Amino acid sequence: MDCLFCKIVKGEIPSKKVYEDEKVLAFYDIAPQAPVHVLVIPKAHIGGVDCIDGENLGEVACVLEKIPQIARSLGLEKGYRVISNVGEHGCQSVRHLHFHVLGGEQLSDKMA
Repeated sequence: MDCLFCKIVKGEIPSKKVYEDEKVLAFYDIAPQAPVHVLVIPKAHIGGVDCIDGENLGEVACVLEKIPQIARSLGLEKGYRVISNVGEHGCQSVRHLHFHVLGGEQLSDKMA
């Protein structure tokens, strides 16, 4: 498999880590779109939201459970946005489930 995020999980590609445990990794996005922009991913390869099923739901739950803790550690007490792009039309650039956590300023109320 030639998955960029799997290579980051394995340490083959460096990243600026924010959080890591046995199932979850969070790191800064290389092209931030807000003052704080991190990606939170399951270490297990899941293609995207459209690939979530009963077998991997536990892995996804671990990621979602950690997002508030990661956001607090980044000082995002006033709020933040969580986004997951899906597929080509959703602009998913890496086919590994990931959640963008954006904040650090008042975000636009427009999503596009």
